[in-house]
Amino acid sequence: MNEPNGWSGDQNGYGYGRGSSGDPEGARAMRQVRRDGGAGYPRSEPPLPPQMSPRRGAVPQQSQGYNDYDDYDSGYNTGQVYGGGGGRGDDGYGPYDGGGARPRPRWGRRIKWTLITLVTVLLIASVATYFWADGKLRRQADLSKVIDRPAAGDGTNYLIVGSDSREGMSKADEQKLHTGSAEGKRTDSMMILHDGSNGPTLISLPRDSDVEIPSYVGAESGKKYPGVGRHTKLNAAYAEDGPTLLVRTIEANTHLHIDHYVEIGFSGFANIVDAIGGVELDIPKPFKDKWSGADFQAGKQTLNGQQALAFVRTRHAFAGSDLDRTKNQQKFLAALASQTATPGTILNPFKLYPTMGAGLDTLIVDKDMSLWDLGQMFFAMKGVTGGEGKSMNMPISGSTGGNLVWDKAKVQQLVQQLNADEKVTVSGNR
Repeated sequence: MNEPNGWSGDQNGYGYGRGSSGDPEGARAMRQVRRDGGAGYPRSEPPLPPQMSPRRGAVPQQSQGYNDYDDYDSGYNTGQVYGGGGGRGDDGYGPYDGGGARPRPRWGRRIKWTLITLVTVLLIASVATYFWADGKLRRQADLSKVIDRPAAGDGTNYLIVGSDSREGMSKADEQKLHTGSAEGKRTDSMMILHDGSNGPTLISLPRDSDVEIPSYVGAESGKKYPGVGRHTKLNAAYAEDGPTLLVRTIEANTHLHIDHYVEIGFSGFANIVDAIGGVELDIPKPFKDKWSGADFQAGKQTLNGQQALAFVRTRHAFAGSDLDRTKNQQKFLAALASQTATPGTILNPFKLYPTMGAGLDTLIVDKDMSLWDLGQMFFAMKGVTGGEGKSMNMPISGSTGGNLVWDKAKVQQLVQQLNADEKVTVSGNR
């Protein structure tokens, strides 16, 4: 049988790879790896790396047409063609460094892309959270219906109202929270928070304050009701025609422009306190009140939602009645804001989302209020107890028919300082 082309040995195998004269046969060109046009053609190849240089002791082979590879050992005999050593890393890949070590990892690049990824995720999460929370705000108070408004001054004035709304509460909830089951809504607390360049100022408006109901436009009917000089308690204005008449009455009796309106009911207040795990408060002396369900000992303690609601609603246990209650309300709300606006709550999604959800579900604001405005109000409230601001009651000069009468001279001075965004020097009743 004929031997394959290029082989001329005898059957004993002694002649394989030799020419007819018995001398070693020259290397034959393999078409599948040949990269030049034939013998004698110049080549322009890069210099061989050290591991591909001729091995020591190797016998040079004669070549035809491979003049620049005369001493090249392909490595087929040592298994180094496809990796497995030769100065590279253990895996045979990567740039040669001459020492046989694995190339160092590029930590700088890894850190950079990790940071970029984290920043992107945080940005997307923040934007999504903003729109989620903003969409939950109940913008129901239309301050554009308030007539004959005073001019706006410097800074921002928020009217913060705690109502006795039992919306969303079951009979069991009403019994547990000692809210009763009265129909409709009344204001349980009212405060003006001024946020300006000289620090925030929190002013409580006793709900028994004696005020004159001015002319106004009905929120639902759109009908104009002329003022007839009628005097009543401040919380009656809200019961009569809701937020717009309350804002109109406060502006008419103080001449202070209200920029934003915020209202929260019983259920929302208790849920916020429970969502953050309670609020720590230092109660100076023990007191009980069967009407609100309050039963507190003196000293530092953490109040849950039910206890917090009882604390801010208690009035019958105090000799000063409404004035003492407003002082407790200021103290608690400042503590709530201070303990909520912490990294432990803001940076913890397991606390942040339940807290925001609990409050926003029952929060009512004016139609022009944004989530950013709400955040500004919240941090201004925190600043009241942070040494940056002041808290006070509306100055009182006496009472008439069981209603508290405001000190007109002090109220006028207070409003002038707020409108000019000056440091408040007026003192209120404590």
